[in-house]
Amino acid sequence: MKTRVLFVIMATLCAVVMADACTSAIVSGKLTANGRPLMWKNRDTNDLNNRVERIMGHDGLMEFVALFDARDLQDTAAWMGFNEAGFAIMNTASYNLNGNDGVKNMDREGELMRYALERCKTVDEFEELLKTLPKPLGVEANFGVIDAAGNGAYFETGNYKYVKFDLKDADNGILTRTNYSYSGEKDKGMGYVREKNEITLLAPHIAAQDITPAVFTEELSRTFYNSLLGKDFTRGGDNWVVDQDFIPRRISTASVVIEGILPGENPLLTTMWIALGYPPCAEVYAVWVGEDGVAPELTGTTDDNHSVQCDKVNKRKAEVFPIERGNGKQYLKLSKLYNNEGTGYCQTLALKNRQAYKRGYEEIARRRAIYNKTKKKR
Repeated sequence: MKTRVLFVIMATLCAVVMADACTSAIVSGKLTANGRPLMWKNRDTNDLNNRVERIMGHDGLMEFVALFDARDLQDTAAWMGFNEAGFAIMNTASYNLNGNDGVKNMDREGELMRYALERCKTVDEFEELLKTLPKPLGVEANFGVIDAAGNGAYFETGNYKYVKFDLKDADNGILTRTNYSYSGEKDKGMGYVREKNEITLLAPHIAAQDITPAVFTEELSRTFYNSLLGKDFTRGGDNWVVDQDFIPRRISTASVVIEGILPGENPLLTTMWIALGYPPCAEVYAVWVGEDGVAPELTGTTDDNHSVQCDKVNKRKAEVFPIERGNGKQYLKLSKLYNNEGTGYCQTLALKNRQAYKRGYEEIARRRAIYNKTKKKR
């Protein structure tokens, strides 16, 4: 009852936030290079100014780190994040679950995810939350979750019910979702081509069982492959292409991978790797829960609550989508990302991001040694 009341109060106070449209995956540790599970989301939204914030725990609620919209001044809606217990959550908007059910108070996915980050430690606890929250939920989404025990699942969730897809039941150790639900109305929703793009691009990594966070941030979120056309425009020499059904889109605002832990490891080793802003133009950062876990340039520090890093990347993106009149915004100047001279943003950032991953894993190793030393002393 207390949980129901808290959620009702929170939903009443929070501003309505537009739902996401995204490409995502949950990966079992058996497919990853280091045995740790991964959860990825390439976020697509009309809120182009995103930021990362650390939310302190209080009154029995857990500390967490999450992606927020800059305009959300009260941090009411989290769009992907993880907490001190190693529980992580994301969503992709679905458009084939609720039908015409008449519910008007919608787009509360971000509110629900913040609520879960403050309270849930496991996939099972999140499922119990979905069961007990008052209905209608005001959502239509595929919620992806992982926990410190290596469990993972998608919950295809509408206003009154959900369907769970457990990672342990996935034949090849991976689950993918875009903007439709497998349990929803057939052939409705969106993202069918993007999901096929994702499955095709991941296939060799699934076969090799070598998936890393960089596979998502450096490959999938920077590749202009269209599975329906059967063509990869990424390095084809095209100057202009139409921005249609690629994984990175004009409205892509972040590529985020949450890397879980091995059973028995300290949940504080859970790491979020993020390319903030339009992913093809973005540097990668490692983020952790705790003091100094979030780089200041990722947070909302400007007068308009923007992230300095996101603003920097958005300026680069303006060169990639330079036409504003008419339908010009649909045309992508691919030569600003990849060109024969090697000066495209994707090309010049490649080495920098490899170094960022190297430094990030060195920091994880340092933290692991500290946690192990503390554990032995006990």
